[in-house]
Amino acid sequence: MIFTNWARNQSATPAEVRTPASVEDVVRAVRDATAGGRRVRMVGTGHSFTGVALTDGVMLRPDALTGIRSYDGDRVTVMAGTPLRVLNELLHERGAALANMGDITEQTVAGAIQTGTHGTGRDSGGLADQVAELELVLADGTVATAAPGDELFDAARVGLGALGVLTAVTFRVEPAFLLHQRRRRMTLSEILGSLDDLTSANEHLDFFWLPHTDACLVKTNNRHPGPPRPPGAFKHWLDNVFLENTVFGAACATGARLPGLIPRINAVSAAALGDSEAVDTSYKVFTARRDVRFLEMEYAVPREHLGQAIRETRDLVERMDWKITFPVEVRVTPPSDAWLSTAYGRHSAYVACHVYRGTPNPAYFEGVEEIMVRLGGRPHWGKLHTRDASYLRQAYPRFGDFVALRDRLDPGRLFSNPYLDTVLG
Repeated sequence: MIFTNWARNQSATPAEVRTPASVEDVVRAVRDATAGGRRVRMVGTGHSFTGVALTDGVMLRPDALTGIRSYDGDRVTVMAGTPLRVLNELLHERGAALANMGDITEQTVAGAIQTGTHGTGRDSGGLADQVAELELVLADGTVATAAPGDELFDAARVGLGALGVLTAVTFRVEPAFLLHQRRRRMTLSEILGSLDDLTSANEHLDFFWLPHTDACLVKTNNRHPGPPRPPGAFKHWLDNVFLENTVFGAACATGARLPGLIPRINAVSAAALGDSEAVDTSYKVFTARRDVRFLEMEYAVPREHLGQAIRETRDLVERMDWKITFPVEVRVTPPSDAWLSTAYGRHSAYVACHVYRGTPNPAYFEGVEEIMVRLGGRPHWGKLHTRDASYLRQAYPRFGDFVALRDRLDPGRLFSNPYLDTVLG
């Protein structure tokens, strides 16, 4: 069997594939891998652009390790292979919700927190910051519970699968709530002049800049007492399916064949941006549909450097005359205490660069990466980058503690792979 990720830029041929349906099945797989001298990794749905989940040893597919194990009103324990979209629906049935989340819901809960999925929030952090407890199988085959107050909890929440195989995650949840989403067009110049106001005035800020234009689509989400005012079925289909996926996919395909048209295509897209608003269930507002396949690089920089990061990225694209179809996305998060969270210890801003899967542009990513590194950036663990352990050790204050814990828990590197050998040493 060949495993290929969603973006189709990473693949692996494992020696064996197992589909565990219980914690005991995971324990057995870990012990069998040890006895057979093979490495073991659990993959999710393949939404990482890096090789973080790949293995040539025993690959665990968590398709049967799903569902809610327990729920008590303010906490939910869910099996590690549960897709986020399923968790959202199960919580909604119980009148509950996660406080914040990213915009893609196809990932498993384990894959999302292990790679640091973050979303955007002024006060509420990413998924790892909503975790109350973890259950994982260690390299010696024992089952450990990681809770606040012990170092395994702070290390394993964004653990890259390097410390053990996650089997269950307990999230803090809250009563279901509504979000008022406003989508409006602003110029990049306006945004750069009001970044502090935008980030402080909104609970959730997300904006997209269209290269070769001065146009941005700004999304702000704030809690609302109701009543709900969801978009109509036709409006939802028009914006989220037809325009943002079907039409955008056609534009990307045209740009791939005729790169010289891309600035004109982006100008047309910019002219089509319009204002809208709705009040809807939180998870429906947080999330989006993404059908057009792309490659992505994303860096977290100290929030005070966001303006400089955007200006330099814009200037670089103009100077190099690259033809970039996909928008640059910007989000923010508060500090995190998970050791390898990209937001560890600082207010952070995320700059995400995308390219159409059919037209990769390594020079674009390389040029933007140089800017982000110079500003003290930390690369998203599941998105393309070229950083190694020597850089990351300087970027993360607790990096040495993470590696030392890994040395104690997995001295034989049962859970390693080439990606982890690069980023952790």
